[in-house]
Amino acid sequence: MAITSRRRLFLAATVAWCFAAPPAFAAPDLETYRQLDQLMDVFERVRAEYVEKVDDKKLLEGAIQGMLASLDPHSSFLDARDFELMRTQTEGEYGGLGIEVTMEDGAVKVVSPIDDTPASRANIKAGDYITHINKEPIFGTTLNEAVSKMKGPPKSTITLTIVREGANKPFDVTLTREIITLRPVRYEVKGNVGYIRIAQFSKPTGPGLRKAISELQQQIGADRVTGYVLDLRRNPGGLLDQAIEVSDVFLERGEIVSQRGRRKQDIQRYYARSGDLTGGKPVVVLVDEASASASEIVAGALQDQRRAIVVGQRTFGKGSVQTLIPLSPDTALRLTTARYYTPAGRSVQELGIEPDIEVPQLSDPDLEDRMTLREADLRNHLLNGNKAGERLEEKDDKPDPRFQNVTAESLKKQGITDYQLDYALKLLRRINGTISRLAAK
Repeated sequence: MAITSRRRLFLAATVAWCFAAPPAFAAPDLETYRQLDQLMDVFERVRAEYVEKVDDKKLLEGAIQGMLASLDPHSSFLDARDFELMRTQTEGEYGGLGIEVTMEDGAVKVVSPIDDTPASRANIKAGDYITHINKEPIFGTTLNEAVSKMKGPPKSTITLTIVREGANKPFDVTLTREIITLRPVRYEVKGNVGYIRIAQFSKPTGPGLRKAISELQQQIGADRVTGYVLDLRRNPGGLLDQAIEVSDVFLERGEIVSQRGRRKQDIQRYYARSGDLTGGKPVVVLVDEASASASEIVAGALQDQRRAIVVGQRTFGKGSVQTLIPLSPDTALRLTTARYYTPAGRSVQELGIEPDIEVPQLSDPDLEDRMTLREADLRNHLLNGNKAGERLEEKDDKPDPRFQNVTAESLKKQGITDYQLDYALKLLRRINGTISRLAAK
């Protein structure tokens, strides 16, 4: 009797939480009540009969995580530890290895190592699987548990076991943890070209980009700058407002991005303010399969506005918006609430951004063996809004005749260690040569 009463009380509270909402939400039907009753039955059976005593909080959090995991790979429940980790990452400083990971079929898979971190220095690559941490298998653990195990005190060591496509067998990599102080923006002079590398979209990114352009113009001379390379490769994304600010630096006017939810009134559009800080100089944007989210917003905006030429490989395809909904002072719900669309109305989700000029990273000796990972490869991923229900078609794998005789070894002999960047710089030289010839006529 006590169990029945407790279940009714739980169901009443659950239904009130789920359905005491604005009229836009559909009313619950009898099947929903039946499923909620079944959920409580399972909860009570586990509490009463599981082989060991279990914590109610752990069970309920597990139920919430399971509910959210059934939606898409990016919706999740953030407990106190996860909430704090997310905050420190967006602030621009945190402890660990400097590696973006996801969960695929119960295994931890690398999305991208972050520049100048233990992971990137150890040559960990996108598409690698992490199977063991300090010789202990992690298959079947949650992503949060795996990330927690990879964190630790600075200067402590950790050994990861890596499975890489093309490698004959798994291999171990030993790394030293450190405080990851992200420098989201780096820049240097390449002849008369300003090279700007953005590694992540955190709070310092926008101001850092403005400073970079100012410094480059001072070093080269504002009138002598022939163009800019904006490098967004291996950039996993970050804050929406920083993606808008970065795009705005290069644009004089026009839409940057829109986000669209389930209702027509949910559409939000973001526009550039007057003032192109580069003075309209040519821009090449470098992207690859690990350029995601905020990186794709910037690439898509500059591409659709015909402000830049996008060079590299098709991007990751993470075009969904996650809204942080606080549940308590130290927990929150991270829920997918909308899709991103470029100014031309293209949904980034699943499809990514196709470069104007496709250029593989031929200076990478592991290019052919390296496994690529994109949003469309993630289980239960959200479909593209424009092409809902359709799947991506496999591209023709015939070799591009432009690159048939180009190898990592031949490039190394020429002193080219970054083929995509070398291609971008030569492209800018060709563009400026054309501009000069037209001006002379």
